[in-house]
Amino acid sequence: MSTTRTPTEFAALIGKLRVFVENEVIPVEDLRNAHDALAVDQSIQKLRQRAVAQGLGNPRRPVSEGGLGLSWEECCSYLEQAGRSFLGPGALQCAAPGQPDIAALDKLANDSQRKRYLEPLMRGEKYSCFAMTEPAPGVGSDPRMLMTQANRSADGWVIDGHKWFISGAMRADFAIVVARTEAGVSWFLVDRDNPGLELVRNIPTIEPFAIGGGHGEIRLNACKVGEDALIGEEGKGLAYAQIRLEGARLFHCMRFIGLASRAMAIAQEYAGLRESQGVRLAEHQMVQAMVADAHIDLYAARLMTLDVARKLDAGESIRHHSSMAKVFVSEAVNRVADSAVQICGALGISEDLPLSMILRMLRPFRIYDGASEVHRSAIAKRALSKGLVA
Repeated sequence: MSTTRTPTEFAALIGKLRVFVENEVIPVEDLRNAHDALAVDQSIQKLRQRAVAQGLGNPRRPVSEGGLGLSWEECCSYLEQAGRSFLGPGALQCAAPGQPDIAALDKLANDSQRKRYLEPLMRGEKYSCFAMTEPAPGVGSDPRMLMTQANRSADGWVIDGHKWFISGAMRADFAIVVARTEAGVSWFLVDRDNPGLELVRNIPTIEPFAIGGGHGEIRLNACKVGEDALIGEEGKGLAYAQIRLEGARLFHCMRFIGLASRAMAIAQEYAGLRESQGVRLAEHQMVQAMVADAHIDLYAARLMTLDVARKLDAGESIRHHSSMAKVFVSEAVNRVADSAVQICGALGISEDLPLSMILRMLRPFRIYDGASEVHRSAIAKRALSKGLVA
């Protein structure tokens, strides 16, 4: 499973991480500041310093470069623990959009781009965002609808387009902009201070503790970039998107399993204390059924995620399996969080407990990185066209 640690050493790392999250990260969560981007970011920065001091954080970065060098399989356990807190992924440098951007740039960036963008991003000195989604009639779940254009100029490229729901845009030092060129869909690096990039607004959503300040709306108005802004090869952007999205989906699954597990732990504790009709909630069969279903869902979600992670470590294509895992896990964690809220009743929907915020945090995952309906369609088309056996 690991090329850097024995099973005993890895178990000790996970134990250390769990203690850090439970004792140092979760206590810092302030539900009153859940939508205060500055306060959230300040908390994360302080926690990141503590994490680094304890030898935690940056799970995918090589050990030689100061990271933990974890395999995808090992990340399943690591990110589940990190994901138990709203602040954990940011503090431990495994949050989107930075982590999937790092994974993509690590495969695609040239030497100059690595030095200017990737290495500072990996060190936590810079922040990134991935600018693909557009207002209608632009691209959403269908990449063929991409409207943003990049045209060659005498000394580089000129990009024009309108992007929104760009995670991390409010904080990003640079954007990976997806645009259409003569050769097809392509990727470009655009600095935040480029005069052709306009940050229009932060779009409020239901999510608390949004990393990077939330989701921004961006306009690219005759945005000029140099020839060296092109990432990889022109026209290969859709293939590159798969590189980024497959890992991103898996990281979301890992983190959100942790958050859903925490929600059910809170509900189980409450059910063991609260009485109704003369007995504890935990003795009511309807409550027992919700707890049982939650454990079944999380068990299955962990196994699916672990299987996809092992395939990724083995260098296998995970396109089909990651779609199935993403659909199942995104819906399973929502069921678990919803049951946790239901068990706790009025207290569950209040902000005296974090349950309602956990539910709000998990709900968008059924849309992000491909809506469940889009994935189901793609899964069925592959199965029917290739004669795949279920």
